[in-house]
Amino acid sequence: MSDLYPFLLIPIFDERPWGVFDLRPIYTRVIKERIGESWLTWEDNCIANGPLSGQKLGDVAWQFGRVLVGHAAPYEDRFPLLVKFLFPGDKLSVQVHPDDEQARKAGQPCGKTECWYALHADPGAQVALGLMPGATVEQFRQAIVETRAEELLNWVNVQTGDTLYVAAGTVHTIGGGMVLVETQQTSDITYRLYDYGRGRELHIDEGLAATKLHTNAGKVVRHVDDPPNVLVRSPYFEVEKMDLRDVLHAEVSPASPHVLVAVDGSGIVESQGTEPISFATGEAVVVPASVRKYSVRPQWELTMMRMSLPSSAVIEPKTALGDSLQKST
Repeated sequence: MSDLYPFLLIPIFDERPWGVFDLRPIYTRVIKERIGESWLTWEDNCIANGPLSGQKLGDVAWQFGRVLVGHAAPYEDRFPLLVKFLFPGDKLSVQVHPDDEQARKAGQPCGKTECWYALHADPGAQVALGLMPGATVEQFRQAIVETRAEELLNWVNVQTGDTLYVAAGTVHTIGGGMVLVETQQTSDITYRLYDYGRGRELHIDEGLAATKLHTNAGKVVRHVDDPPNVLVRSPYFEVEKMDLRDVLHAEVSPASPHVLVAVDGSGIVESQGTEPISFATGEAVVVPASVRKYSVRPQWELTMMRMSLPSSAVIEPKTALGDSLQKST
């Protein structure tokens, strides 16, 4: 077997006060604590197959560098894509993530632009993206003090199948009643601005300093000439979704690894010279940038999402907040 090969990662389940006790239909495990997130490609996720079994993704990225992470990754020793499942049973904190420049000033490797794909959304499900038109940062600061921060947020209705783009600097939160797939820059930097009195630490000064009144956040607007499987393309990631009934034959660019996430069903990933690897709903397989070709064989049927880095310059996607169209920049 070659040094690098497609590998399965073991999910990490993260307890959150806004999480749920029932993770179906993604996971069937019985849980006794509120789980809010399942992290699939964080540095602490362990490899489950092959000679690297038991090693952490972060250690493997440091060992193999661009052979794993690709030439488009901003750092040669850091896996560039963090993918999660989110299970909000209640509202998340109102928060903001800094952009790359602000994050590096704070000693972090990068900022955090992210996107959410709604696998499921109950009727009335909402997220908040940005402040209401005309609201200022100082007005928002006062609203936080007066425990009415939600009044100044721009609430957006979410339906199953929506893709939402959340540019760094966007004040945001997620309501309950959804199952989301999140793709983001590999960063865990979050400034919590408002938390409904849950008693967790707030980062009001840092968060307001990172807040941008105008960003490209919103529902991604698809166009007729977009590739049918692509949900969103941005400078930081490309996300696809595909329903497989036959074998998918794929090629990998040296620019980026592929992250394959099963969101319904199961399949087998095959690559020449390596052992096949099975993955099922809720699991992720990483195909290193050095693996030129692979195939995914559905076991009956498989709905899969695929995340990668753009291999060339990409502008931010066109988005909409309500009826208004946001221009890409």
